[in-house]
Amino acid sequence: MSEPTSGKKGAADPLPAAPRSRRAALLAWAGAAVAPFGARPALGQGTTAAPWPSQPVRYINPYPAGGPTDTLSRLWCARMSALTGQQFVVDNRSGSAGNVGATVIARAAPDGYTIGLGGIATHAIAPTLYAALPFDPAKDFTFLSGLWRLPNLLVINNDLPARSVPELIALLRANPGRYSYGSAGSGTTIHLSGELFKKLAGVDVIHVPYRGTAPAMVDLIAGRIHMIFDNIPTALAQAREGKVRPLAVTTAQRSPVVPDIPTMAEFLPGYEMTSWTCVCGPAGLPAPVVARISALARQALESEDLRRAFAGHGATAWWTSPEDIAAHRAAEQERLAPLIRAIGARVD
Repeated sequence: MSEPTSGKKGAADPLPAAPRSRRAALLAWAGAAVAPFGARPALGQGTTAAPWPSQPVRYINPYPAGGPTDTLSRLWCARMSALTGQQFVVDNRSGSAGNVGATVIARAAPDGYTIGLGGIATHAIAPTLYAALPFDPAKDFTFLSGLWRLPNLLVINNDLPARSVPELIALLRANPGRYSYGSAGSGTTIHLSGELFKKLAGVDVIHVPYRGTAPAMVDLIAGRIHMIFDNIPTALAQAREGKVRPLAVTTAQRSPVVPDIPTMAEFLPGYEMTSWTCVCGPAGLPAPVVARISALARQALESEDLRRAFAGHGATAWWTSPEDIAAHRAAEQERLAPLIRAIGARVD
């Protein structure tokens, strides 16, 4: 999925300060965050008597308010509210690169009234990136539907003498270790996009991690770094203003938002790095609830108004069956694990 873009240098995740393990700290924070969301009866005492939803639904967004994931989540929740007549309330539970919010979802009651945002960061990258997690992505969630796919966009400093990916590769090969790329931090899709590029292109480029892509973009425009594989909403806005030069998107197919920009795979076969998201709930959701949420999610994601709204933010609406999104998550974890291990991106 897409990474937070906060540029507040030195800002810390809101985790308990007591000296304890990462896993214990996350569990404590998530446990405190799972507050009752209105009184609701236990399963078997009324929650499944009426078609889901018969009351407001809490949607956990594991990232801060105001970013791309928040905007896109609210668009989907608004559409779901219109379809069901029940309010879908976005609850931002950020911290530890999305792991705090994911833990809240995993620990919720399995009744369908707490669901939330999953995706590549928490459910495919985190299992390899983190030495210990307070949840098991394969066992602690019920996957309900794909939600959106969002490419990263390779943009370079305007002064760089390259106007295409082949020209950039030639420049980098002729100057090993001279150029650098920024990222939103170790293990993000922005970082992995750069490392996959280095691997497939056979180039030596220095990785400069930032605390969010906002300060990285400032340095790119100023020429202090030379390129970045940024989330398309931010990168495209800067490119359209002429502040940076766009070269390629990281998805396997061209983005319908910018169909004139080529893919990395057109020059480096096998290249793909897509920020994908999904709707998930805790493990053990009843089959009728899963089927109902999946059907409504499909209706929402296939509506023309939501597709247009997503496209306006660089995203492509993406419905899948619950079975397909669970299989996709597992395949993505397996695909990315060797790359994460190879670059030594490990958080203890």
